[in-house]
Amino acid sequence: MGYEPIKEAVRSLDDLKKEMPKLFGIPSGVKGLDGLFFTTYIDDNGNVVKKPLGGIPYLSVVNITGVSDTGKSLMVEQYAVNQAAHNYKVAFVTVESPSSFVASSLRERSKAMGIKWENIENNIVMIDASTHDILREDIGSLLNTLDYAISEYETKSVVIDSVTGLFEAREMMARSVVRKLFNFMKKKHQTALFVSQKRSSHEELSAEAAGGYAISHIVDCSMVLSKELIMSRFQAQTFNMPLGSVIRLFRIDGCRMCGHDTRTHILNITETGLVEIGKPLEEIVKRDDSRR
Repeated sequence: MGYEPIKEAVRSLDDLKKEMPKLFGIPSGVKGLDGLFFTTYIDDNGNVVKKPLGGIPYLSVVNITGVSDTGKSLMVEQYAVNQAAHNYKVAFVTVESPSSFVASSLRERSKAMGIKWENIENNIVMIDASTHDILREDIGSLLNTLDYAISEYETKSVVIDSVTGLFEAREMMARSVVRKLFNFMKKKHQTALFVSQKRSSHEELSAEAAGGYAISHIVDCSMVLSKELIMSRFQAQTFNMPLGSVIRLFRIDGCRMCGHDTRTHILNITETGLVEIGKPLEEIVKRDDSRR
């Protein structure tokens, strides 16, 4: 039996240029992160010049993965608060904790960022999948609910914390679930941040998470957060931290939307609960070597 060609699937670049999204940065609210993305242009002399993007690529779908207590939820909360403070509405899907508890966390994050609660409270809409089982177990119900929230509140961004909870105990479904979410975000023109969880500390700086590499292979960009204990004098001296301290690291594993810094950076969580991206690890090691 023959198959008819799907002619509408074949289009030239010239046909597509009107639909191509403009590339610019969406400020993340995370100190040190926005400058890690860049684009390029050709100057008058024909040279390729690198230009900072100034944030997460517009309309990208970003995966933020890591083991527990590395700052994943803090990072997406900062993003949501920052966007809301600039009057851009955010749909926040909470899968792990009831929405009232996440709202409390968002309030703490806003205070730490110096942003008044009344400036953001009407710009973040919560979707509680933690207490509504059908939203976790049936992807169609979740997408319909998201569609309603996006249309009703005119949101520009979606945060899901965590996407792992949508295929918990059925990780063979991870690729199917994430693919449907990815296609939905593209169709609805949403910049999206998905939090995903690692099951163990195996290869902490890899993009592998629960569900394998299914998420990182589908999304536009992956950010990996990790942590380790300082248990040697060499580590303590290099990082200028006491034995038994926790050092956190951050790396952009890949981004097909634009260029990015490929180095591993120090990640700090401040006393007020804010995530900050610090210096590249290589700079700290070189500084320590120069002292020897």
